[in-house]
Amino acid sequence: MTDNAIQLRSVSREYGSGGSRVTALDQVSLAFPRGTFTAVMGPSGSGKSTLLQCAAGLDRPTSGSITVGETELTELSETRLTLLRRERIGFVFQAFNLLPSLTAEQNVALPLRLAGRRPRRGRVREVLAQVGLGDRAGHRPSELSGGQQQRVALARALITRPEVLFGDEPTGALDSRTGREVLTLLRGMVDAEGRTIIMVTHDPVAASYADRVVFLVDGRVNGELADASAGDIAARMTGLEAVPC
Repeated sequence: MTDNAIQLRSVSREYGSGGSRVTALDQVSLAFPRGTFTAVMGPSGSGKSTLLQCAAGLDRPTSGSITVGETELTELSETRLTLLRRERIGFVFQAFNLLPSLTAEQNVALPLRLAGRRPRRGRVREVLAQVGLGDRAGHRPSELSGGQQQRVALARALITRPEVLFGDEPTGALDSRTGREVLTLLRGMVDAEGRTIIMVTHDPVAASYADRVVFLVDGRVNGELADASAGDIAARMTGLEAVPC
């Protein structure tokens, strides 16, 4: 088994054609080792979201290779790609995307039901307890705080035991204290459970919870920092954003 949970080799993603063609990713090669926490940062329009979507199998690259473990994504049919995302990849977004009519327990169980699998109540309660909501299983989203709703969304992403957890600004809608609680939870999942997390963020404080920060500029990798402080990350971002186009 490869040591990398996700690997991108010379990945490019273009949109449009002719004079209106836009290159969102330009020959990006990156590896995300198992059991690590990586933050992806860059100025607006740098390709962060496109990188996340391609790596997670939500979008197909124009060229290049993407592997999840030993599986080459670009060779999969849409049906097999959907199954891979459902079974091996978890997602947490800025918007919680919870169904308001369902309880926390029912929201968490939803991915299994959509996959035609009968969720074990014990497993659902176990995941809710893992994110600190063991006593909120019967509450609907309107009865939960923003931070609690994001924890439910995180539990929903974990219910299938994904190989990789992707976060797209997962703390963007939270206040700083609640955001720190969620980030501490993510950090603990890497340290205690060996999970692999890839998170897009604009926040240097959020990025400082990661093992490394990868920077993108104009669709290309522009270096990285390891075990960096929020101050170091902010300084690097300020430098990137000051570079003229």
